[in-house]
Amino acid sequence: MNRTHATVDRIRPAHSRNPWPAVSVLAFVAAVATLQNTVVVPMLPVLQRDLHTSYAAAGWTVTGSLLSGAIAIPLFSRFGDLYGRRTLSLVTLGMLTLGAVVSATAGGIGWMVAGRVLQGAGSALLPLAVGIVRELLPERRLPTGIGVVSATVGLGSGAGMVMAGLFAGNYRALFWTIGALGAGCMVLVGSVIRSDSPRGEGRPDLPGAALLCAALLCLLLATSQGGAWGWTAGRTLGVFGAAALAGVLWAVTARRVATPLIEPAMLTDRRTVGASVASFLLGFALFVMMTTISGFTQSQWDASVLRVGGYLLPTTTLMLVFSVFSGRLMRRFSASALVTSGSVLVGLSGLWLALSCTGDLDVYAASTLLGGGIGISYAALGVLAVQHVAPEKTAAASGVNTLARAIGGAASGAVTTAILNAVGEPAGYRWNFANAAVGAGLAAAFVAVYSVLNRTLLRAPVPEQAGGANAPS
Repeated sequence: MNRTHATVDRIRPAHSRNPWPAVSVLAFVAAVATLQNTVVVPMLPVLQRDLHTSYAAAGWTVTGSLLSGAIAIPLFSRFGDLYGRRTLSLVTLGMLTLGAVVSATAGGIGWMVAGRVLQGAGSALLPLAVGIVRELLPERRLPTGIGVVSATVGLGSGAGMVMAGLFAGNYRALFWTIGALGAGCMVLVGSVIRSDSPRGEGRPDLPGAALLCAALLCLLLATSQGGAWGWTAGRTLGVFGAAALAGVLWAVTARRVATPLIEPAMLTDRRTVGASVASFLLGFALFVMMTTISGFTQSQWDASVLRVGGYLLPTTTLMLVFSVFSGRLMRRFSASALVTSGSVLVGLSGLWLALSCTGDLDVYAASTLLGGGIGISYAALGVLAVQHVAPEKTAAASGVNTLARAIGGAASGAVTTAILNAVGEPAGYRWNFANAAVGAGLAAAFVAVYSVLNRTLLRAPVPEQAGGANAPS
């Protein structure tokens, strides 16, 4: 047995004779954690009215969640590697549940945003879940397990919009339901995931964590608020400058510590950077499509929140279907080929609505293409992100991929708002649909070219790293 397989065998729990119930639980947890990112998007007009606030202030219920998620992803992923992914998963689910309760009982916009900030920590559950899956499954089953968990991220995004529609504007009942789901997930994780993750080596890089969090906070804050502040305003430029400074300081300090929060090499490795770039672009395209469909149909067709959920039902349904069959797909096709083809479908979805958005049929057709494309792509992206890293660093590598997706989603809000302000309605919505098509098209082109350069489409052997897994790419 070689060193790689010995390492993997040492960290895999001996009792996991049938790990698939645990994988199913982790997939469900990832979906619940993800749906909180989108569940408030169609609710923004309702929050503005019922909480007696401005639309910009209500928008912080989305921005606050994205900001806290961007901080929690690298921080909790690293802590999970060091102190146990089961433990960190339970802590994160506790924060999500508490945040839902705070939002459900909020009497004003301040408490609502505070609750949403707590819920945003749930974004770290995906990399933690991927790390646990890698411990539970043998190498030949890893693509299936990671693919299933990763595909449910797209499912959760779509389910959040549909769920908001089912509650027809009753946001308090909606958040109570999310709280109940979070509590249920805690029970499932505590009872099904019996042993904790092995401890990694080293100590937490707290200075690096502070610098990275500051860089992400400033970057996402400036990106999400640049349209409201003015892109050339001193405040916007100052926050962007602070993000750049904190990022440079983090990069310098990360190279001087033994166990950094995120290894700089992980960001630039030629075998994983393709997954990060594609995740950013597809996260951008997905959020643009969902928020623009919601905004367009509510403002131009006077659609209710329930009707918006109906428009996105094909998206959610197809994401569920592809999450179930993702393992079969990845046994027949390379992960890079699946990401490329899925990105093409997402691009066609945006192009359809950019050229024709005159009736329900157009929206349902685009929603179907979107669900198929995201369902295929997200499952494969989870594999691309972690297949070449050591098992004890799986959560951190998945965290980088999830972080790229979160930043793409945050950037989408800034872009769509800026275009609507510059072009106006309804033309601005068509421009945003076209931007989603461009983002997905770039993802398809990037992964296709990059995979050819790395010979992944031909399944060429990849040089093995110490402790890495040779899952098919």
